[in-house]
Amino acid sequence: MSNYKYPNSVSFYEFLIRLAAIAKNPIHYHNKWFNEKGDTFSIKSPFYGHIVLTRDAVLTKHILQKKHKIYHKSRIQTTHLSKYIGYGLLTSSGDYWLKQRRLIQPAFHKEKIQNLVSLIDETIHEQVNQIKSNGYVDLYPIINELAFEVVAKSLFDFSAEKQTLKRLQFIIEKLQLFIVKELRMPYKKLWYTLNGSIKYHMALVKESREIINTIIDQRRRSNEDHDDLLDMLIHAQYEDESTMTNEQLIDEILILFVAGHETTANALTFTLKLLAQNKEALKRTEQEILITDNQNLSALQLLPKLNYTTCCIEESMRLYPPAWITDRVNIEDDQIDTYFLKKGTIIGASIYEIHRNSKYWDQPEVFLPERFLAENRKEILPYYMPFGAGPRLCIGNNFAMFEMTLAVNAIINKFHITTNNDAIDVNPLITLKPVGIKLKFVPRS
Repeated sequence: MSNYKYPNSVSFYEFLIRLAAIAKNPIHYHNKWFNEKGDTFSIKSPFYGHIVLTRDAVLTKHILQKKHKIYHKSRIQTTHLSKYIGYGLLTSSGDYWLKQRRLIQPAFHKEKIQNLVSLIDETIHEQVNQIKSNGYVDLYPIINELAFEVVAKSLFDFSAEKQTLKRLQFIIEKLQLFIVKELRMPYKKLWYTLNGSIKYHMALVKESREIINTIIDQRRRSNEDHDDLLDMLIHAQYEDESTMTNEQLIDEILILFVAGHETTANALTFTLKLLAQNKEALKRTEQEILITDNQNLSALQLLPKLNYTTCCIEESMRLYPPAWITDRVNIEDDQIDTYFLKKGTIIGASIYEIHRNSKYWDQPEVFLPERFLAENRKEILPYYMPFGAGPRLCIGNNFAMFEMTLAVNAIINKFHITTNNDAIDVNPLITLKPVGIKLKFVPRS
């Protein structure tokens, strides 16, 4: 393929003069250029070659599913991200990724996760019982704490001190903020080296790995059985019956912490805010939750009965997908539709924009949970990708949906929720973060 053909282009100069603003919030500029150039556009960078950005679902499925073997994760993830959070499922590629995925997948099968459901539900209730009902409060810190506790208990059960886990939480949040700075502003790398930022954050990486290594060593020495993810990961066997080394376990656990904690906290915060804003949806959710509350069901029996509640979470993740963008690089020349892409092209698929593309969605900006009811799902599922698509579909999707459904259930069961405005501000970091969202929790009598 010598006659390469790329989508409509945005000039590199136009991109460059807006670089500082794009680094703060790229979504506004993505949207502007999609509306001007079409559902896919390109930028020719003197540093990276061609970069393509798309909100086209067919093109996105092409790179994530149809031709996934020739579309690998970019160096942003395999090199830059992995130096901070390890070389695990999220950041690895090729044969090593496939080997790890086959090893770890069984631990996340629906049946295995169902064993954790009562522990997840118990942890959620402990956190919800600590919510104070005094005026409008910042929602994200409350939900972030809840999600952290759930992932910590599910991974480690009770084999780590509270203070140790708090330190791990602090480190992971610090690293995420710095990773975004480094990725969005690579031209500042020399400055970050000179002012000690890189050295400081690499010391945090070392400390986080030591914390997890200590927990693993303690568990290996212990003769007790824990029905948690750490036990499943320690005992998972490759085809030759060998198991993961501590270093491999640390890589996977760090990624489960990052991927399983913040994304869920973001999605739950957006869901509760959207419910508080949409009175009809909130009323229907309350009715469903309060009816099931009188049936004396276990957490596992409860989940399939919370159908409309689940639709609200799914619709929230359509409007505000925590994993809002994903990227790939083709390792050989490829044709997609009328485009001929040279090997080494970076393609970014904006899940956020696909989920709001009027080509696929009726009233895309409106919160309509009914679109996810059984009778409507079939026609929209090809365009719905909050957990990605293809072989690299998020391994924790069942875990996340169980956790979020049980969390909304526990909160609505205990409180009336209200909001004092309709504004939803976001900060598109590695994940799409909610900003400044406040809710009031009034206990039910």
